[in-house]
Amino acid sequence: MTAEEAGRRPREAPESAPGSPGGGVVLALDAGNSKTDVAVADVAGTVLATVRGPGFQPHRYGLAEAVSRLDRLVVRALGVAGRPAPVRHAAVCAANADLPVEEHRLQEEIGTRGWAASVAVANDTFAVLRSCTAAADAVAIVCGAGINCVGRNRDGRTVRFPALGRITGDWGGGAGLAEEVLWWSVRAEDGRGPHTALAAAVASHFGRGTATDVALDLHLEVLAGDRVHEAVPLLFAVAEGGDAVARRIVDRQAEEIAALAVSALTRLDLAGPEGPEADRPVDVALGGGVLAARPEQLLTGIRTRIAAHTSHARLRIADVPPIAGAVLLALDQLAAAAEPGAAGAAVSAAAESRVRDAFRPAAAAGTGGA
Repeated sequence: MTAEEAGRRPREAPESAPGSPGGGVVLALDAGNSKTDVAVADVAGTVLATVRGPGFQPHRYGLAEAVSRLDRLVVRALGVAGRPAPVRHAAVCAANADLPVEEHRLQEEIGTRGWAASVAVANDTFAVLRSCTAAADAVAIVCGAGINCVGRNRDGRTVRFPALGRITGDWGGGAGLAEEVLWWSVRAEDGRGPHTALAAAVASHFGRGTATDVALDLHLEVLAGDRVHEAVPLLFAVAEGGDAVARRIVDRQAEEIAALAVSALTRLDLAGPEGPEADRPVDVALGGGVLAARPEQLLTGIRTRIAAHTSHARLRIADVPPIAGAVLLALDQLAAAAEPGAAGAAVSAAAESRVRDAFRPAAAAGTGGA
């Protein structure tokens, strides 16, 4: 077990900070496809412990077993914090909970585990959104292993997409990009497609004679299937070198991300060039490993395409990981429950600053507003 998996205890905190709404702690989970982060924080925003473990994959293990694996991480995190109770609220942001019915089933299963006095479950895209912005008018697109989008406006409306892959109109994310890299590379080698430097880059990276050899070894499981995602950084490197095929793939990804953003903005009445929304900016938050790397061609393509539909959208890339957004959601939800009549009750500026400061060193180098 690594030190990160075992958990870290960033700092000590008083039982109840001045001005905080009572004592106790909140629990936050960012349960992604490839990894799960768990954090414990007090109500004043001091992060007491973080733990990292395997991804959340109910489609592979079944819902009950997948939640049991989360449960072990929660127990470990509370132990590292040295504050096992009371946990006042838990915010669980999970991949593979793409539909409201899936969120409901997950919430019911978590409710049997007794993690907290109250629990709120949402798709992990909401953690990315909150990690980037607290703005009432905002849209978030996650481009990691897959692709997803959510949005909200100050009237309290939200929009989302099924995000079930091609059967619901989705393309992109790391899996889609990697598949395209191999598709074009093999076709270049056997004469069905144009020449592309992607083929040589793939063969060299994986230590094979050809990209076709890489594809065959993936099929035969000589290479682990999850290694296919290593083709994504190759795509952006080759595109930067001017390769026409690679640049077309990146442009297609920009088109898909912009299409999600514009659709969400339009459905929320935030995309019009005129009207009451025109004098206020709308945040478009970008998250996930593909976007966190800040590939210049991709970001430029997204920005240009969105600007063609609205002039007041601003791209935001968080300088903290999604788990920070999950902690902030937990604190927001706790504040809203304490003030049920106050629309949009949110964590204090001081608490938000503490959360962001706690996670900023763990964020990828070079991230920030775009």
